[in-house]
Amino acid sequence: MTAVAPPRTAAPARRRPRLMGRAPQDTAAGFWSYLFLAVTMLFAAFPLYWMFVIATSDDEALAKLPPAIVPGDRFLTNVEEVFSLQDVYFAASLVNSVIVSTVVTASVLFFCSLAGFAFAKLRFRGSRALMLFVVLTLTVPNQLGIVALYIVMGKLGWNGTLLAVIAPGLVTAFGVFYMRQFILNTVPDELVESARVDGATTMRVYGTIVLPAIRPALAVLGLLTFVATWNDFQWPLITLGGTDFPTSMVAVSDLASGNYVIYRRVLAGALIATAPLLVMLFIGGRQIVRGIMEGAVKS
Repeated sequence: MTAVAPPRTAAPARRRPRLMGRAPQDTAAGFWSYLFLAVTMLFAAFPLYWMFVIATSDDEALAKLPPAIVPGDRFLTNVEEVFSLQDVYFAASLVNSVIVSTVVTASVLFFCSLAGFAFAKLRFRGSRALMLFVVLTLTVPNQLGIVALYIVMGKLGWNGTLLAVIAPGLVTAFGVFYMRQFILNTVPDELVESARVDGATTMRVYGTIVLPAIRPALAVLGLLTFVATWNDFQWPLITLGGTDFPTSMVAVSDLASGNYVIYRRVLAGALIATAPLLVMLFIGGRQIVRGIMEGAVKS
């Protein structure tokens, strides 16, 4: 008689479901991961810290060897000098930047979400060709249209006013494409069709179904648009340069102009102009990650 071998027990197979079921965020980070993140954070934060050190110091801080790394006690004095300069209009520039960024952001959120909804869920002739044209406009550098844009704003009589800065940014091709992709992957067609059967109009479907579902995407697009509009320099410099109401970036460049540049003033103004963006990114950072992740994992 031949001996029958006992059946083998597949012990390692029990671990596989646990590993396959674990999400990436459940995996504990190791020492090298924390070290890499710490070094990256230090490199990213050092320019902001150095700007703060010079903004709080006197003129001799830049000439010190080794360089000064401890903040000084002249921050309020430097800020007072920035706001008191006659040819810079720094306070007015901050107000103008708030107005321009807020209006442009609100307009982009409304028009881009509405256009994205139309391209994603409505059926009309030429929708694919129009969407392709919108995407192709992303490949055209903005600098190529500066001259034509300046001529158009001159014909309208808007050069030298905030309207010339606001009007070109009321809707963006990136915003339309981003909202279209997010709505396409997030809002089911069956939900839209059921609302149609119940007698809902297009705007009601947009307001009651689409908008609540795309709040994370709206937060991401709003923050990116506000930051990009606030940091915009070239077009405001062209259309508002030499006027009494520049934007914050133009005002900072005015601080750096002249034969002798006082860098403590320049960096103090740059720090003030950067502070609102840091606050917004700190508050809305989670919304950015949430919106990007939701748009990535939806299928």
